[in-house]
Amino acid sequence: MNDLQRRRSVYLLPNAFTTANLFAGFYAIVQAMNGQFEVAAIAIFAAMVLDAMDGRVARMTNTQSSFGEQYDSMSDIVSFGVAPALVMYEYLLQDIGRWGWIAAFIYVAGAAIRLARFNTNIAVVDSRFFQGLPSPSAAALVAGFVWLSVDNKIPNYEFQAWIAFAITTYTGITMVSNAPFFSGKSMTLEKKLSPATIMLAVVLVFAVVSADPPIVLFGLFVIYGLSGWGIWYVRWRKIRQRYDSRHNPDDPPV
Repeated sequence: MNDLQRRRSVYLLPNAFTTANLFAGFYAIVQAMNGQFEVAAIAIFAAMVLDAMDGRVARMTNTQSSFGEQYDSMSDIVSFGVAPALVMYEYLLQDIGRWGWIAAFIYVAGAAIRLARFNTNIAVVDSRFFQGLPSPSAAALVAGFVWLSVDNKIPNYEFQAWIAFAITTYTGITMVSNAPFFSGKSMTLEKKLSPATIMLAVVLVFAVVSADPPIVLFGLFVIYGLSGWGIWYVRWRKIRQRYDSRHNPDDPPV
């Protein structure tokens, strides 16, 4: 293999992970249409892992490209936009009529706007935080609820469909909000910790998740999905306190 062929192979590697991400999202849609909702939800989580790997591989091999960025966005809108909305609609939302497809559309529109805004603002926002809920995390909330319900054999009562409506609408709106969510990109733990420590942490995470994947994963993403509003509130309180201290100084002693 000459240098040109080797270089092409290296550039194809991150795009191969992106293609696998796209396939997982498409597979989730197919399985939802076949009524295999647990498989569909797991496929969306698999797409999340593949989505995280393609960017890391591109940075490790120094093969970032405009094509790769656009291809990744197109794949994400399928895997984390259309697929979760359709899975949730087929599983529960269709039971509440037009409110169901309205919630599904809000989610899809939110994911599309979120990805478009991310691509245009990537150079001007604080890299430590995402502006709005990331679409993979939103997909994890929706798919996690489906997986949790199926795995625990929860009957499809009407109130459950309204819970699905609330989760789907919440994630769709939160994706286009300005709430800050930790990105983890500013963390330098990989440089500070030894490889053995990192591997131990990975093993512990897998051990905790494997105890009951649907419950643990859904619970973790619920916490993350609410964390942005907590950060926003803390920031608002600090700004309000500074404003009050400047405009409402203590009364001078009489």
